[in-house]
Amino acid sequence: MESTSDEKLYSQSGLSVQFDDLFKKAWEEEVVEFEGDGQLSGSESVKSEDEAKEVDVAIDSSEPELSLLDELLSVEAGETKSRSNGTGEDDEQNPKAWAISGGTEYIAENFHDLVPNKAMDFPFELDKFQKEAIYYLEKGDSVFVAAHTSAGKTVVAEYAFALASKHCTRAVYTAPIKTISNQKYRDLCGKFDVGLLTGDVSLRPEASCLIMTTEILRSMLYRGADIIRDIEWVIFDEVHYVNDVERGVVWEEVIIMLPRHINIVLLSATVPNKVEFADWIGRTKQKQIRVTGTTKRPVPLEHCLFYSGELYKICESESFIRKGFEAAKDAFKKKNMSSATGGSGSQAPASASHDGTRSQKQSSNWGGKQKKQSGPQYSGNFSRMRGENQNKNGMNSWGLRRSDASLWLSLINKLSKMSLLPVVVFCFSKNRCDKSVDSMYGTDLTSSSEKSEIRVFCDKAFSRLKGSDRTLPQVVRVQSLLHRGIGVHHAGLLPIVKEVVEMLFCRGVIKVLFSTETFAMGVNAPARTVVFDTLRKFDGKEFRQLLPGEYTQMAGRAGRRGLDKIGTVIVMCRDEILGESDLKHVIVGSATRLESQFRLTYIMILHLLRVEELKVEDMLKRSFAEFHAQKKLPEQQQLLMRKLAQATKTIECIKGEPAIEEYYDIHLEAENHNTEILEAVMQSPVAQQFLTTGRVVVMKSQSERDHLLGVVVKAPSATNKQYIVLVLKPEPPPQTPLGSGNLQDSKSTDFRQGFFVAPKSKRGLDEDYCSGVKTRKGKGVINIKLPHQGSAAGVSFEVKEVDIKDFLCICNCKIKIDQVGLLEDNSSAAYSKTVQQLLDTKSDENKYPPALDPRTDLKLTDVNLVATYYKWTNLLQKMAKNKCHGCIKLDEHSKLAREKKRHSEEVDALKFEMSDEALQQMPDFQGRIDVLQEIGCIDADLVVQIKGRVACEMNSGEELIATECLFENQLDDLEPEEAVALMSAFVFQQKNTSEPSLTPKLSQAKQRLYDTAIRLGQLQSHFKLQINPEEYARENLKFGLVEVVYEWAKGTPFADICELTDVAEGMIVRTIVRLDETCREFKNAASIMGNSALYKKMVTASNAIKRDIVFAASLYVTGV
Repeated sequence: MESTSDEKLYSQSGLSVQFDDLFKKAWEEEVVEFEGDGQLSGSESVKSEDEAKEVDVAIDSSEPELSLLDELLSVEAGETKSRSNGTGEDDEQNPKAWAISGGTEYIAENFHDLVPNKAMDFPFELDKFQKEAIYYLEKGDSVFVAAHTSAGKTVVAEYAFALASKHCTRAVYTAPIKTISNQKYRDLCGKFDVGLLTGDVSLRPEASCLIMTTEILRSMLYRGADIIRDIEWVIFDEVHYVNDVERGVVWEEVIIMLPRHINIVLLSATVPNKVEFADWIGRTKQKQIRVTGTTKRPVPLEHCLFYSGELYKICESESFIRKGFEAAKDAFKKKNMSSATGGSGSQAPASASHDGTRSQKQSSNWGGKQKKQSGPQYSGNFSRMRGENQNKNGMNSWGLRRSDASLWLSLINKLSKMSLLPVVVFCFSKNRCDKSVDSMYGTDLTSSSEKSEIRVFCDKAFSRLKGSDRTLPQVVRVQSLLHRGIGVHHAGLLPIVKEVVEMLFCRGVIKVLFSTETFAMGVNAPARTVVFDTLRKFDGKEFRQLLPGEYTQMAGRAGRRGLDKIGTVIVMCRDEILGESDLKHVIVGSATRLESQFRLTYIMILHLLRVEELKVEDMLKRSFAEFHAQKKLPEQQQLLMRKLAQATKTIECIKGEPAIEEYYDIHLEAENHNTEILEAVMQSPVAQQFLTTGRVVVMKSQSERDHLLGVVVKAPSATNKQYIVLVLKPEPPPQTPLGSGNLQDSKSTDFRQGFFVAPKSKRGLDEDYCSGVKTRKGKGVINIKLPHQGSAAGVSFEVKEVDIKDFLCICNCKIKIDQVGLLEDNSSAAYSKTVQQLLDTKSDENKYPPALDPRTDLKLTDVNLVATYYKWTNLLQKMAKNKCHGCIKLDEHSKLAREKKRHSEEVDALKFEMSDEALQQMPDFQGRIDVLQEIGCIDADLVVQIKGRVACEMNSGEELIATECLFENQLDDLEPEEAVALMSAFVFQQKNTSEPSLTPKLSQAKQRLYDTAIRLGQLQSHFKLQINPEEYARENLKFGLVEVVYEWAKGTPFADICELTDVAEGMIVRTIVRLDETCREFKNAASIMGNSALYKKMVTASNAIKRDIVFAASLYVTGV
């Protein structure tokens, strides 16, 4: 987060009270009654064009409707108001729409009647979307404008400024990049009373129209600055930046925290889900958002492939031209065929080929600054560079550079002849930009008058630098390029050099500009043509193809409104032509959707804990990530009320107190282990060895919630592939003679207690173990018809054939079986004896015999499987002991228990989904709270302690590490120069750098700080946060510029410190500028801690680094 030296205007003592008051007022205003918005659904979020006019009338005559959202978010109900256009019933039938689109034609046709007294006039005819946006601004509505690049979104921002001036209120314009802020300040300075607030600049903070970075506005909101009360409009430019992984969360935080009295203007590139995003903002802020924008570019684009010196048009008017693509493919095939047959002239362009990966590998050896070299990376001594490359790669690198030069020369010459200059060439690495620029060492594209203009401009711009800085190799090199009409633009350039390039390009004297993709985001400088060096890029993790949204953003720089009828976009092809589907996806694919990047940070949690009226849970609920879940809350509330109102049937037990629910739960638990046990144990060869005649077993029942005790009568044989078993059944004996034959399986409801079969899932493992006994010899024939049913000893039984999978448990006991009497003779005595023996194996408590031991009997070696087996058998025994086992009402009551359990689970699930615990980031929040308590930033009651207040100041670095560094007094024994050098590790961002050469004292301090980061990483990992301690330390502490900053703070000239590292000059300047901000934060922290020595040290350190080219004022701010 960025802050300014003048933030004390907004954040002196006592502002926490203002912060509380501000949020208390804002959040209480958002409280709602339940009936207000009870039945919102996604399909009702957007109104049609016809409904828009009706809504306009309603807005003028009624209060804003408040939604159920805040009621469900547990916001304390204060002075609630409910908007209605009639009766409550009407509101339910016509729910509130938050994102409203349509009405453009009507407004455009009647614009001058609808807006007779405009706050400002424009010297050109406004487009339809501009008229629509201005009309709604005049009405006091919030607006979301999603329009193509160069469509004129700034008109809407300027009109909001004009309205603020007219109403004597204030307006704030926020941008994601400091360059945009500086440019807007320059553009609007002559039109309005404008001030500028960025991380390192504070100009006229008292102005009515303020331009700032989004982080500054977030800081003001957290601190409760007085200025917030006066703001009428906040303009968010480049809202699609919400997709940025690192900083996208800032936009969500600010939108959530803005008080309701502030109207919002959102400006974005075209995105497919603009209505969804506007709907989220509308629901969050409880105000309607008017959605407008463009459907096509003001200057249409044509897309071409450049291959072997020719242009092939492949897309025009958003339609892919297959004919052009096929022509390029044919040329590619012909060239390759001539190559294969020995054609010599076609090798050069092909040898210059590169995809993203190869390009990086080649460029990594090109012209990079090496530690302790005599000149920096961008040296003007080209012959020395070429010599180095020859030494490293022989003639190969030089050959590549020559072929690349011829490629660029042929393209530039062709564009020049076709009057397609100026051109922006997008490369996807700094090295690639420099390599391409240097390959054009002999090209001159400017006239003598243009050379004169460039020379005069550069002299004026660089005159503010002191002598040695004016002769920096990079400054000299870029000036020589500019004189020839060639520019380069990337993060490695010094800020003042980048601004000179941008301004000269806007003047039209730079004909060819090699740039990284940041130029497309941060600079409003359209060209006639855009060229893509490749369609692959490295995104920090991997090489991948460009996304359609990225391509559109960069291609959008082609075509200057008012100057060009058409813009041209060219894709370079070297030794390959992309596939048709890939090209179609990139060029005409849909843009990237706006996605939430919301994440919790420690500093956010600490800020919110200081405000009683705004809980962290409320911030999470209002995030875009939770939007769809929160949108369903009204429906879920009604569904829950209906569920709770449902009458549940009572279970009437014939044996006293109902136990079916306990029985059913045991059954479900056993069911979870069923498959594992049956596959791993019962069907194993060892288990099957025990399944011999006489083995007592537990079998599956026809009822899913029951099981039966039985005995193996006959094992499988050559004539009979199945086991024959006798099982005891829970039905009462039929009124027929014992063993009289085949009775159909009676569904009698009169069960005998003690013989009920447990549910399938409740069957125990004990019942899986058995071994065989020999019986007297017979003829081996089976004279009874299977299944054979009967009764003996007062118990029903059944003899049937079963498969191995029907066994649930093999018991550790056997009984004597008269196989001949049972199967051949159908002897009643044999059946009676067998049934009685089976009954004798059961204990008085109705328990089955113990199961075979899993280790000694079944030879199981898997510890987890053995544990599961024991659990399984115990569950089966529990079921057998339960009074529901064998009950005649088991099936009926089990169904009731299942319904009751399902109903209970549905109610619990609904309650959970509506609770704070269901929020996606709730586990992360709990873990972070534990970490903050452990290190002492908050106490057990979540009250922020002094350590937490210090952490709240740490915006530019990792707050926990910085806070621990201060409280462990790690800077006390360091000189100011050493302290500020060590602090550079918090703000430097480049991963791979040369190893700095440090003094022993600095090396010790570095190790101490790194150890602190490791300890904090381990602590967070301990509390279940997804953090690797080593990665955490590496990501948040980068020591690559410690030596550079140390020397700079000691007064070493900039040219000399550049030779200490391979880091580009632009990165060095950016780091030191941010470091000044960090010094300011540490100074404020020292004040809170009462550490006067540290306070003075930070003042001295800040003064030591604030000098020369590093802090040269922006040309946009001071003018040239």
